[in-house]
Amino acid sequence: MDMDLLTSLERRLGSVHTRLRVGIEEESLPSVFGKGINFFHPENWYSSHGLLRSLLKVSGFYWRGRKNTLNFRTTHNRFMLPQLPPGFDGFTLLHLSDLHTDMHPPAIEALIKQVSEMSYDAVILTGDYRAWTFGDIDASMAGMRSLCSALKKPVYAVLGNHDTIRMVPELEAMDIQVLLNESLTLSRGDDVVHLAGVDDAHYYKVDNIEKAAEGIPLDEVSILLSHTPEIYRQAAHSGFDLFFCGHTHGGQICLPGGYPITLDARCPRRLGFGYWQHGEMQGYTTAGAGTSIVEVRINCPPEIALHTLVRSSADAQQVEQA
Repeated sequence: MDMDLLTSLERRLGSVHTRLRVGIEEESLPSVFGKGINFFHPENWYSSHGLLRSLLKVSGFYWRGRKNTLNFRTTHNRFMLPQLPPGFDGFTLLHLSDLHTDMHPPAIEALIKQVSEMSYDAVILTGDYRAWTFGDIDASMAGMRSLCSALKKPVYAVLGNHDTIRMVPELEAMDIQVLLNESLTLSRGDDVVHLAGVDDAHYYKVDNIEKAAEGIPLDEVSILLSHTPEIYRQAAHSGFDLFFCGHTHGGQICLPGGYPITLDARCPRRLGFGYWQHGEMQGYTTAGAGTSIVEVRINCPPEIALHTLVRSSADAQQVEQA
């Protein structure tokens, strides 16, 4: 890694976080088998891509599944928060995840066309901007630049397990604020909401909720961005009100009825897609906008999520979907 970039990241993140992230990236490239429970990484197994694509073609599902990648489902959610400041009543977040922009460019073109016509107040991106977990980032960053040209600002993001920390200066040059175990304050007049984001908790395990939550008052609304839902317990017990994530792709290739074959995440299946709650915290796991391993979606359309924050009484319905 470029020493100037390394020094810059160390000043911002601390030497432990930076060197841990960089060290794991360097020693695991490209690794099919890793450590821990999620030890198998099929996205790094070259043969799996062609094998799965061939099986889908033989079964007759490939071309239908490929066409499905262009048909985005837009989900409208209303998160009801009794303590929400009046200035943020109706505040809407556009949530995109798992873009894998270099995997299937026609899908990104279709996504750009759709989001360019949408109305929202801010954008949140929850990781996985490239197809591979190693190697060159030029194609994925070119895809991100195309997408960013269609997005209204501000844009906030976290990194996923497919992402290298080398992307940070590239993304921030696009006016995307990357949150790496960091937080910031959103302001509307005298009203504030806190937004925090953690580094990847799935593969790199360099998330630090304590650092991300540092300085956030418990009596003020706080939102956490994470690539994966796997840290839902820690987030809830840290006092976050809302938790937005992706990673699972909703299964991407699902059985009839949308039942996922695999979610590739250490968490209850109820957290694998859509709205959920844990304690007082509300969460949403998007199915993601892109694809991984093979450019198909079956019984699981790509998703654009719009989350609107609204004030409510304590006994009101906590989420509405349309």
